[in-house]
Amino acid sequence: MSIMRQIAKFVAVLACGLFAGASVYINLVEHPARMECGVEIAATEFAPSYRRATVMQATLAAVGLLASVAARLAGATFWWLVGGLLLGAVIPFTLIVILPTNKQLLNPTLDKHSG
Repeated sequence: MSIMRQIAKFVAVLACGLFAGASVYINLVEHPARMECGVEIAATEFAPSYRRATVMQATLAAVGLLASVAARLAGATFWWLVGGLLLGAVIPFTLIVILPTNKQLLNPTLDKHSG
């Protein structure tokens, strides 16, 4: 196996694993804890958390996609490309489906006292 393919596979798996771990943490730990603090604190804390998570997760998804494409080009099986495309699909899905809700939560006129 070529060294380039090994490196690309390693980077793809690392990026995907870190992305998955961050996603699980956010959904099972951070968000429930945020909601236990009440609506006002949850809405206030969301903006800085979202800003940091967006940079981290978008970068990991893009790196995973690019590394899987590189692995495929270096001779890895077709399934490496499929995995990378599935990971990369998170980016347009988030922009189309999730971003409208996040924009509402980030709106400075949001009433953070309503429940």
